[in-house]
Amino acid sequence: MARNHSKPRKAHAGADNPRRGPARPPRRAGAGRDGSGADGGPLWIWGTHAVVAALANPARKCHELLATENAAQRLPATGPIAPVLVTARDIDARLPDGAVHQGIAVKVDPLEAGALEDLIDAGISHIAVLDQVSDPHNLGAVYRSAAAFGFGGLVLQTRNAPNVTGVAAKAAVGAIETVREARVVNIARALEQLGEAGYHTVGLAGEGKRLIADAVEGAQKLAIVLGAEGPGIRPAVAKACAELARIPIAPAMESLNVSNAAAVAFYESSRKRFPLS
Repeated sequence: MARNHSKPRKAHAGADNPRRGPARPPRRAGAGRDGSGADGGPLWIWGTHAVVAALANPARKCHELLATENAAQRLPATGPIAPVLVTARDIDARLPDGAVHQGIAVKVDPLEAGALEDLIDAGISHIAVLDQVSDPHNLGAVYRSAAAFGFGGLVLQTRNAPNVTGVAAKAAVGAIETVREARVVNIARALEQLGEAGYHTVGLAGEGKRLIADAVEGAQKLAIVLGAEGPGIRPAVAKACAELARIPIAPAMESLNVSNAAAVAFYESSRKRFPLS
């Protein structure tokens, strides 16, 4: 049952608390930072939008919610777990160096990734496929653009792709809670499966013959494939796409960051689906 966030518990450093047992010594900076989620275990999610979205997701199991007194006022009135009031420095000690947490962080279990069939069976019409994209900031930004432009599913490989960490969750600004993730062993085979299910599979590549706007025009079911920065889409994955397309950019620039390229491609596919009001 949801507990009311209007009655947060407060952590008192240096004093015993009968409800929590003897007080612990303050954490050293950097202690307890094994909860990054990189190993597939529980992870810390931080930042107002990311935390509020995680608390609102019934599929999330939340273990611990930390908030400064000011940040606690931004939490919804009810939620799955009550916040413990702490200082910003206490939260700093739990998170990676430089994490901009806005005074709030929650420790959660990772969401369970589904299978490609789950996305297809759910009728998700627009899917993003990432081929060995490993940077967590890029991964989170792709999630954010996917949510913004109506891509309801994201496909990653079971290997050579990172777990969704707190860094990715912060960059996604809550989108990891709404865009469904699927993991596959073989990206090329997944594209064949999507093609058999009626999806038009378009890989972004500089050598693409058509512009991305033309390639996605009229596709009712679409999968856009993006490769890692530098190598791009691997040859076997490119071969499995129905076609390759490119984003026109100034000759002075060789390429776009993968998350920027994703945003452009997703936007081009959504212009007719999300007309201006």
